[in-house]
Amino acid sequence: MLEAMFSAKVGDDVFGEDPTVNELQEFAADYFGKEAALFCSSGTQTNQIAINVHVRPGGEVICHEESHIYKYEGGGIARNSGASVRLLQGDRGRLRVEDIAKWINNPDDVHFPLTQLVSLEDTANRGGGAIYEFEEIKKIRRFCNEYNLPLHLDGARLMNALVETGIDPKVYAAEFDSISICLSKGMAAPVGSVLLGNKAFIKQARRVRKVFGGGMRQAGIIAAGGLYALKYNVARLKEDHQRARKLEETLNGLSWVHEVVPVQTNIVVTILKDASKRDLIIQKLKEANILIMAFGEGMLRMVTHLDITDSDIERTCSCLEKLKVE
Repeated sequence: MLEAMFSAKVGDDVFGEDPTVNELQEFAADYFGKEAALFCSSGTQTNQIAINVHVRPGGEVICHEESHIYKYEGGGIARNSGASVRLLQGDRGRLRVEDIAKWINNPDDVHFPLTQLVSLEDTANRGGGAIYEFEEIKKIRRFCNEYNLPLHLDGARLMNALVETGIDPKVYAAEFDSISICLSKGMAAPVGSVLLGNKAFIKQARRVRKVFGGGMRQAGIIAAGGLYALKYNVARLKEDHQRARKLEETLNGLSWVHEVVPVQTNIVVTILKDASKRDLIIQKLKEANILIMAFGEGMLRMVTHLDITDSDIERTCSCLEKLKVE
């Protein structure tokens, strides 16, 4: 990946003249069967651009209460697009069509904002990397069609879902009007995300990216890392999932663990019996040069990725088993 980045051909992407950025966008669009794509600096940016294109000020976005677009993007829906949010509960960050159907506002009632967008997240970060059932996504798509609502996907970790389910990326992507794909995280590029949609949507998205300060010049240097990730780092994501399940197995055997959220991909969320011990556990592991993070009250989060090896997992499991939580 570093070699690809060092040798990348570059141009001015603001003028659409960076050949490596263009290659990444064309490759990503073809990979998912979409008409066009736009390279951006982060998944937050691609999500916020998509929302801004889909929604008018005063409109409403429907999403899960734990979704990244609401919880971890700095209030961007309100600040960037002047929209309100309808937060729904669901199973591990996932929504069902029945959940959504209850909250479509009556467009003839001036007391309520106009429902203008439905957003899903796959895999669901706060749900411990939970994968959406594809049949449920198709039901939600049909429902959105009935109400003429666009459907957006925060697919920060979509590739993790697809390698597990085996669903054709083109078949999956056809259900959405816009998709945000992260090239970092498990995909291992140092920076960058891609926004996918039809040509008209991406044309608008490019203008919004400029307004948000997201125009980049010789961006091919970083786009090359993302292109390499899409070409060569997808199939290996299954290795991350296997290592995450090893952590899950070990954690489930520890006396101080109440529950491990069932692992489906590369995220391991642990719920402690004694919530007050969370920071102590984080500190003790840090002293052993193992970095994990808090994920809420009495909750810990671990994520596997390309730089985590089998020996790293073995050492971590050994440290966990020896850990004295007092």
